[in-house]
Amino acid sequence: MLRDITIGQYYRADSLLHRLDPRVKLFGTLVYVITLFLHKSPVNYVMSLIFLITVIAISKVPVSYIIKGLRAIAVILIFSVLINMLFIEEGKVVIDIGWIQITDEGLETAFYLGTRLIMLVLGTSLLTFTTTPNQLTDGLEKSLGFLNKIKVPVHVMAMIMSIALRFIPVLTEELDKIMKAQTARGIDFESGGLLKRVRSMVPIVVPLFIAAVRRANDLAMAMESRCYHGGEGRTKLRPLVYGKRDLAAYAVLIIFTIWMIYLSFYSPWR
Repeated sequence: MLRDITIGQYYRADSLLHRLDPRVKLFGTLVYVITLFLHKSPVNYVMSLIFLITVIAISKVPVSYIIKGLRAIAVILIFSVLINMLFIEEGKVVIDIGWIQITDEGLETAFYLGTRLIMLVLGTSLLTFTTTPNQLTDGLEKSLGFLNKIKVPVHVMAMIMSIALRFIPVLTEELDKIMKAQTARGIDFESGGLLKRVRSMVPIVVPLFIAAVRRANDLAMAMESRCYHGGEGRTKLRPLVYGKRDLAAYAVLIIFTIWMIYLSFYSPWR
């Protein structure tokens, strides 16, 4: 399970998507999420799926690697689908087993919700797969730079996000090592009831918390020793500059947005 957590990890490849400006990818992710929740229509889902498949093909990230990240949210996904399926009472009852009554409206809502969540995770994960944390930080800071005029600490927010993304795979690897070490010492994490399993997690949580605090302290000392005092007055080694491919990508995203709005509100197929 720990190896299935791919959130925040960067997949190195030579693709057009990797070479795009991070601001374009941030804008594209925002557009994709908004259009995905615009309207509950089969046509919209088909168009979003075609867009997602095209972007995945361009990214050159293996499909198996992308789908592997769904295993980490499988419990949340199943729980959300079951809640909507069992507790929506509107519509015609299609399944009646004792106290369990499932309506056609509940099935339809559960299907659309599950599809949205899967496509949402797959689409947004491409942002971190194709963008390094440094590029993501620079892109976010540059995109939200106008907020500095109203005293919003954009650089600090971008730095926090970058550090959090870097710590996800590091702490995941640390957790894997701790679990293997405790298993070698005879701790069983699989058998027993719920209370016993919760108690068996204590020898994992405490060392993991200590390791996280130690790494955070080392990082703070390293930043202070390098005279880091925030983003004011700092320059970039590789400043972000738009190229022709970035402008072309913006044009494609704008056309896609207009088309999805048309399908959602004006098309006879909605």
